[in-house]
Amino acid sequence: MSSSMVSVIMATFNVESYLHQSIESVINQTYLDWELIVVNDGSTDKTSDIAKCFSDKRIKCYEQKRMGVSAARNLGMLNMKGDYFCFLDGDDVMPSNGIKDRLHIFEEQSDISFVDGVVMYMNDDMKPTGKQYVPSFKGDPYNELLQLNRTCYFGNTWMIKREKDVYYRFNQQMSHAEDLFFYLTLAKGRKYSYTESPVLYYRERENSAMKDLAGLEHGYFYLLKKVKQELQPDPATFKVLKKRIIRIMFLSHLFDGRDPYSAARSLFRYLLKA
Repeated sequence: MSSSMVSVIMATFNVESYLHQSIESVINQTYLDWELIVVNDGSTDKTSDIAKCFSDKRIKCYEQKRMGVSAARNLGMLNMKGDYFCFLDGDDVMPSNGIKDRLHIFEEQSDISFVDGVVMYMNDDMKPTGKQYVPSFKGDPYNELLQLNRTCYFGNTWMIKREKDVYYRFNQQMSHAEDLFFYLTLAKGRKYSYTESPVLYYRERENSAMKDLAGLEHGYFYLLKKVKQELQPDPATFKVLKKRIIRIMFLSHLFDGRDPYSAARSLFRYLLKA
């Protein structure tokens, strides 16, 4: 395998219980030419101290006041030096071949821009829950993303080949669905593929961002607004996206214990705006 540097960008906020294990998973990669950029997003616990306790010179630490995950990732991308880059949250773990297996797909297919892989769901103690995400799509992922198809999108698991003329930036107004919109801004006209190997051990936590229904609701409908304004999809595709987001939020409210009537009523005002 040729020597290409990979930048791993880790935005962190109050993850002192998990961060050491997460950073160790990068240090333990079988592929060695990487840099880990840890951005502490205004943590009030020992996150910053833990990030700085490692002596590995490939680890770079940055501090910012609390500005959110998108701003933290932007700071990481601003300082990255890799030929490829990917993201890893501070409470998740990257399998030891997570970098190597994705790079191998890039070497096999020189015309692709994004490589994904299998995600294994873990409980708080990093034991498998039995659930997993397995990608199944190859090609231009733009329309798949627009329709929220689970064929090529789990979350921040794509490894991305850097291009000199592309300005990589998250929308800093978004704290939910930010990675989906980020991918959408890059996807059109580029190719996606995947490895059949695991690239992420995803820790399900009770206080994760996906458990914040109010924030998730705001994020998804802000996503609809930005997609309509900036990407201007055809009306039929946009209608599919809107319906799927409403269905996701309706079911999320039901799983959270709300009755169907109140769940539908809470979404109706957004339906009128979207």
